[in-house]
Amino acid sequence: MTDEPDHGVATALPGPTPPDGLEPGERFTQQWGPSESGRLEAPSRPGGPDGPDGPHIWHTLGYRRVLWEPGRTAVAWEAPEAYCFPSAGGPIVQGGLVTALLDAAMGGATWTVLDAQQAFLTADLRVEFLRTATPGLLTAVGAVVRRTRRVVFAAAELFDDTFTLLATSRCTQVVLPAAGRAGRHDS
Repeated sequence: MTDEPDHGVATALPGPTPPDGLEPGERFTQQWGPSESGRLEAPSRPGGPDGPDGPHIWHTLGYRRVLWEPGRTAVAWEAPEAYCFPSAGGPIVQGGLVTALLDAAMGGATWTVLDAQQAFLTADLRVEFLRTATPGLLTAVGAVVRRTRRVVFAAAELFDDTFTLLATSRCTQVVLPAAGRAGRHDS
């Protein structure tokens, strides 16, 4: 674990854990590092912090990384009522937003085991909604379940502020070269 402040979320965080002996990739050890504030931050996106095509989903929704270690990451989000739909029992966070948060946690865990010249694309994503998510603090904990040369299997769990399990997810990530048509940057 890092020295990054956990905002009270990462203390004894439940959720999936990576297998023993999982090695961090170059992306974890070289490309992410402490900022001037001492928090771990992503490298700048091309074209500035919002990238060439406008705001990034993390900026738009206000996601915060609260755990970052090899094979495991947690992403927190203060879900506002504006992103909910009404129900007789009160506002419910839209399922696509729950899925996006779980996907961010699994993707973050996957990045930690990739080398600098590797990227990934999601080949399969499954979500099980166990309880309704309501406005307030939601935390998704993602972990690598298995890493092969070409595929990363990951899982995530979503919790509310009382650590009640709300949803689970699993995905298959296909490892690709970082350069080229399917990669993350041109070469």
